[in-house]
Amino acid sequence: MNREQLFYLVRNQFGIEPDYPWPKFPENAVLRHANNRKWFGLVSRIPGEKLGLTREGPVEIINLKVRPELVGSLRQQAGIFPAWHMNKEHWITVTLEGPLSDEQIVELVNDSYALTR
Repeated sequence: MNREQLFYLVRNQFGIEPDYPWPKFPENAVLRHANNRKWFGLVSRIPGEKLGLTREGPVEIINLKVRPELVGSLRQQAGIFPAWHMNKEHWITVTLEGPLSDEQIVELVNDSYALTR
């Protein structure tokens, strides 16, 4: 899944457009509820080494809220990392470029949306 596919999903499923709150970081997009303004996702492009990856170049990620009791087991899956720049007890970082399937990413996005409602 790439960022455009993710934004298409969020637009069609929740009626939400990405928000770009930081002029200094124009690629960072926040996904937030229209009514309470709470975030349920942060989409960014970061250097792979920030996640401990050995590959060169940037990686497309999304930070998602999850139930604290699931954080440990989720982080054992390839493509899921401790949250980058977020509370690591409640948030995870997921690489959008795989190895998770689109369906797995959609499920995590849906859960994050529900948890922040």
